[in-house]
Amino acid sequence: MARVPAGPFLSHLQHMFTDSYNSATSAMRAARARGFTLIELVITIAIVGVLVAVALPTYRDHMRKSRRAEAQAYLMAVAGRQQQFLIDSRAYAATLATINIPMPASVVAAYDVTLVVAGGPPPTFALTAAPKVGTDQVYERCGTLTVDQTGAKTASLSSCW
Repeated sequence: MARVPAGPFLSHLQHMFTDSYNSATSAMRAARARGFTLIELVITIAIVGVLVAVALPTYRDHMRKSRRAEAQAYLMAVAGRQQQFLIDSRAYAATLATINIPMPASVVAAYDVTLVVAGGPPPTFALTAAPKVGTDQVYERCGTLTVDQTGAKTASLSSCW
């Protein structure tokens, strides 16, 4: 018996059962490819949360150290200018305005800088940078930074300078 070639109608009948299955699974694949599942979203949020929990304290500590380094540089610049002022006028400058070194914005925002001068023989001065209350800088482990006329540098920890 000879086989009759399948025409368009018979071809359609042959694939009638398999076409609906294939079209349903391809539609599900297309729908799934367009978005994320809830589990994928929760896992992503958890990973981001862990990264933020680790990175944020490290970033804050780095910013505190950066502001401390700027304050130390400013104190050293003022101390150097004080020594030059002593040579020029035989006395230390009584105010920071007299020295005329602009304070960096980060130091102004994070520290209260004070200058205490004693005129008696020998003349002395002490520069102090104390972290401002209400700022993140109060959590800096070095605390108050001080420099005097001899170049002695003090802080809460000896490793801060």
